Order: sequence, then structure tokens, then C-alpha cells
Amino acid sequence: MRLRTRVTLVSAVLMAFVLSATGVFVYLRLQTELRRTLDETLRSRADAELLVVVGSGSLPLEQPDDAFAQLIAPDGSVVESSSSIAGARAFASGGVEAPTFSERDDVTIEGEVVPARMLAVPVADGGVLVVGASLDDQRTTLGRLATALAIGGPLALILAVGVTWLLVGWTLRPVESMRAEAAAISAGDPGRRLPVPGTGDELARLGETLNAMLDRLEEAIERERRFVDDASHELRTPLSNLKAELDLALRRSRTSDELERALRSASEEADRLARLADDLLVLARADRGRLPIRREPVDVARMIGGTVDSFAARASERGVGIDVLVPDQLRADVDEVRMRQALGNLLDNGLRYVSAGGRLSVAAQRDDGSLRVEVRDTGPGFPAEFLPVAFEAFARPDTSRSRPEGGTGLGLAIVAAVAQAHGGTAEAANAPGGGAVVILSIPG
Repeated sequence: MRLRTRVTLVSAVLMAFVLSATGVFVYLRLQTELRRTLDETLRSRADAELLVVVGSGSLPLEQPDDAFAQLIAPDGSVVESSSSIAGARAFASGGVEAPTFSERDDVTIEGEVVPARMLAVPVADGGVLVVGASLDDQRTTLGRLATALAIGGPLALILAVGVTWLLVGWTLRPVESMRAEAAAISAGDPGRRLPVPGTGDELARLGETLNAMLDRLEEAIERERRFVDDASHELRTPLSNLKAELDLALRRSRTSDELERALRSASEEADRLARLADDLLVLARADRGRLPIRREPVDVARMIGGTVDSFAARASERGVGIDVLVPDQLRADVDEVRMRQALGNLLDNGLRYVSAGGRLSVAAQRDDGSLRVEVRDTGPGFPAEFLPVAFEAFARPDTSRSRPEGGTGLGLAIVAAVAQAHGGTAEAANAPGGGAVVILSIPG
């Protein structure tokens, strides 16, 4: 069942209940008011006519229209009646001790049998004074009201249901428009957006929220496409080199030294492929929030010193010095393997861009309950346009893919993934005096 139909049906049920309750209330209220007014009139007539009876011993000569009066003796006989009831006894009971109201459906007034309401009041000699009035006009009025309610209620309900149907349809029109536009959005045209009504209400905010979600999805799709394109390019280069080495080795007879060199070159390309595959796996797990982390107490000075030692030969070969500034007693609960991987990527990046005679420094300290690791170099620093995308996969300061020292562009992305897996952050900046600075903040 459509939402429009459900809302209209619910509104119809509620409206029917409200109209019925209102009709019953109005009917009973009018009935009560008519009865109260008649009772007050009968009391006033009884008081006035009782004075006449006490003073003169007889009833007043004139009575209101559709009204009557009757004086009954203590023995139940009719002493006197108004002309409208022609002497017929109206009050069936005997004597009364207090004013008493009663009704009869067969009182003959002016020759017509009608329902009547009567008030009987005691007289001093033990008799009873009865004053009454026809209920025919009241019942006619109530009958007309009931007929009007019986006809007008359904008409009002039909009108209300029709208005509700149109109003709900008009209200849901922007939703249907957004639904149709959402159905038309595809991966081939991710730039389309939902129409947002200019009403500023909940529907408008819903459209804005959905469009913001589509913006994020488009950005994720574009980032995924770039990732696949870049990964394909990075994989193609070592694969092409590996195939070329093997093809050359098989093209003609080779000496054992030539074959060994070809195999070593092929092994290096295979190692490069393996490292690239490992890096891509790390990023894929990080994107899904599944990068495994095993926290344990770690001697930070030993961890950083061991990582720096693994780059000592390469740094010496390039003429770059590495300084380590870590307190001896500094410990933290981190995943040592992942932290070594992040530090290794930062040192690798530094050695790529720092010229001979330059320096790298690695510092660590406690900062407000977190481990703060800072890697700084004296190289050219990060280009300003690179800083906003520094931690994205395959982002490189030099976009030239042929530049050997440019790397794959995964190093900083893995650094950020490791920091985020620890619940921390990674920041990249340029030092005031020149050079690049990367800061890891790891809770633990």
C-alpha cells in the first residue's frame, strides 16, 4: 500500500472518530440544554401558579402554547385542568412530598397525543399542582439535528479525505521527484544530484543530506578509480621490466654471469612487486577498517634505533646523517611491527629527497598522554599544493612517474593508515627554516 494511501486511510479513520464524537457531543449537549431550559421554565410556572392556587384556590386562566396545568386533590381526583388537556389526568402517580419531574409519551394536548414533561409540586392541603409542556418541538429539533449530522458528517468526512489525499500528494511530490532522480543516477553519471525543494523544511534537509552523501560517494568512486589506475600503472612497470629481463635471457645463449645478472634483475623486480602488493594490501585493509593492530609495551628508543640502523648503510651511501632524539626510558603501547613500517616509510622518503650533506632527525616524546613521533629533514620540503593530499594513496610531490626516486606514492598513505589504526593522527608540514616535517600522534 502506498504511503499516500496509508496516510489518507489513517486520516479518514481519525476524522471519522472526531466527527462521530463531535456529533454525539453536540447532540447530547443540545438535548441537555433544551431539557435544562424547559425545567427552569416549569419551575418558574410552578412557583407562579402555586401562588395563584394558594390565593384563589384555582388555576390561572391562561397557559403558554403547548403547555398545561392541572390541580389534583389528595384523593387523586382532578380538581381543575387547563383547557389544553380537557380534564384528562396527566400525572399518573398519587401525592408527592417534593417537586418531582416526570415524562409521558401519551399526553393529549389540544387534541393531539404528544410526549410531555411535567413537574408535580405538593400543595398545602395535600393535593398536587402539575405543570407541563409538550416535548414535541424539542424532539423535532433533535431529530433534525441528528439528520443533519447523519448527512453532513459523511459529506464532511468525504471532503476531508479528498483534501487529505490532495495535500499528501502535493507534500510527497518532492519525494517522488527525488526518488525518480535517484533511480536515474548511475555509476556512469555520478555527478547528478537530487532536486531540493526550496521550502527549507524536513524534505529540503533530507534532499541536502542525500546530496551530501552522493558527493561523498562520488568522491569515493573517483578515489577508487584513481587508486586502480595508479595501482595498474605501478604494477605494469615492474612486470614489464621482469618480462623484458626474462625475454632477453631466453633470446640467445647466455653465459652463466649474464644469466645470473638477468636473474638478479628479475628477482629485484619481483621484490618490488611483492613490496607494492604488501603496501596495497595494507591500504585496502585500512580503508575497510580492518588493519590488524597488536598493541604491546614497546621500548620506543629501541624501536626507533633499530629502524634507523636498517637505513644506516643507505644513508651513508647518500652522504646523509640521521639524528635520533628519544628519551631512554620512553615506552608506549603500540604495534611495533606497524610502527617500524611507518617509520621506515618516513625515513625512505627523507633519503629520497635530502641531498648529500643533509640530515634527517627522528624525535619522540610524551605529549598529553600520547606518543609523539616527529621525523624532520633538511630537504626541499613539501610543495604547497601537495600538503592537502599528502596522505592520499599514490600522491607524490613530483607527479612524474618516470622519476626513480619518486617512489610509488604509497609511503605517506601507509603512515596515515598505521596512525589511524592506532586511533591517532598523522600531520605533514614544512619547517619554518626549510625541510619537511611529519608528526605522528599515537595514543598509548
